[in-house]
Amino acid sequence: MKSPLLTLPGAVPAEGVDEGVAAHYGDLFREQRALADGTGFVDLSHRGVIAVTGQDRLSWLHLLLTQHVSDLPVGEATEALILSAHGHIEHALYLVDDGTTVWAHVEPGTQDALIAYLESMKFFYQVEVADRTAEFAVVYLPAGSIAEVPEGGVVRETAHGRDLFLPRADLESYAQKAGPPAGILAYEALRVEHHRPRLGFETDHRTIPHELGWIAGAVHLQKGCYRGQETVARVQNLGKPPRRLVFLHLDGSEVHLPTPGTEIRLADEGPDGRKIGFITTSVRHHELGPVALALIKRNVPVDAPLMADTTAAAQETVVEP
Repeated sequence: MKSPLLTLPGAVPAEGVDEGVAAHYGDLFREQRALADGTGFVDLSHRGVIAVTGQDRLSWLHLLLTQHVSDLPVGEATEALILSAHGHIEHALYLVDDGTTVWAHVEPGTQDALIAYLESMKFFYQVEVADRTAEFAVVYLPAGSIAEVPEGGVVRETAHGRDLFLPRADLESYAQKAGPPAGILAYEALRVEHHRPRLGFETDHRTIPHELGWIAGAVHLQKGCYRGQETVARVQNLGKPPRRLVFLHLDGSEVHLPTPGTEIRLADEGPDGRKIGFITTSVRHHELGPVALALIKRNVPVDAPLMADTTAAAQETVVEP
């Protein structure tokens, strides 16, 4: 869904998964600094929006999600995953309940498959699931923002900022009041800085929550009876995940960033060494320079110098080995 904010001065369209919103508005680092200072906003109107209503909405979702939501307080933000039967991550939901409706935003283009799964699990529960993407847009306000929330909007407030579910018809008028716009590249740079995984970026078909540190924020270890829970419990109690998320400081002398999927090797083994992982997201940060998130084998020493193709990389631990 193409955002009307692409008509703002300097807007350069994003590509790939984030197509439909602006990559930046002409000055990537200025936009990053503005967000870091708590000003401006990010247009996330390309993300899917799902609403779940009905008196059983929380108890029903509790059975399907990795998160404990049966008693979710009104207005409290949380995030949750849906796993395969083998414990692999299939969906990530960013949730808030407003007292009558659970609102969730999800990765662009994933809402149809998610809704199909949810509809198949309704059984006798009094719930309704609706795709509200055409009616509501997501806007991100950074932590510290004093921008007002208009009537008709729903707020999901976290330590990293506020996600605003805004009537799509109000998106352009709200943008005029919310401060300078920042593109998705600025948002991604801060996401990488804070080591926050993203579905489809840090995940592949075999990713389990432990590998990304998603256990802490999106999985409740004292609840059971959801698809994939056996794998979560087994790894948590009896073993270690096969891979771990790391934060990489990349050689700043390189002109190009290593792209997602770039193979990672131990520096002392050279370009013909064994593959030990791959880049998941790489960005240019306004203070840290070129940095990335990557998935590597769990047993790689935490102080081992790495190479992302021909780019030297120093690792910083996100998930303990």
